[in-house]
Amino acid sequence: MRKMTLDKIIENDPRYQKDAYLFVKDVLEFTQNRLGKKSIINEERHITGKELLEGIREYALSLYGPMTITVFEEWGVRSCEDFGEIVFNMVNARLLSKTENDTKEDFKSIYTFEEAFRKPFLPSSKSNKSNKLNA
Repeated sequence: MRKMTLDKIIENDPRYQKDAYLFVKDVLEFTQNRLGKKSIINEERHITGKELLEGIREYALSLYGPMTITVFEEWGVRSCEDFGEIVFNMVNARLLSKTENDTKEDFKSIYTFEEAFRKPFLPSSKSNKSNKLNA
């Protein structure tokens, strides 16, 4: 990714840290590989917003585990919609491409960060434990 272009994006939209953009680039490659969306000649294939968000969930949990939300907050990212903003900033800078059907709405309400990144690490509730003991 060209440093000057990324710096220009951040200058125009300072909401997100550079690491958030680099993370999206890495997740795009991770998701394409996971979904088999690279051809024999290594040509990239289109990833939908929903597919990218699922890749973000999987990749972030593997890298940052229970610290994922903290890392994202440090980058200025607090929701799936923020990833949509980052993606479209990259599209506008011609670092990524999109189809005519792709919109920022594709990133809306796919999951909450609480359910995607915190809940997997929470202990089961006390009520669930007591129900199991009484069974």
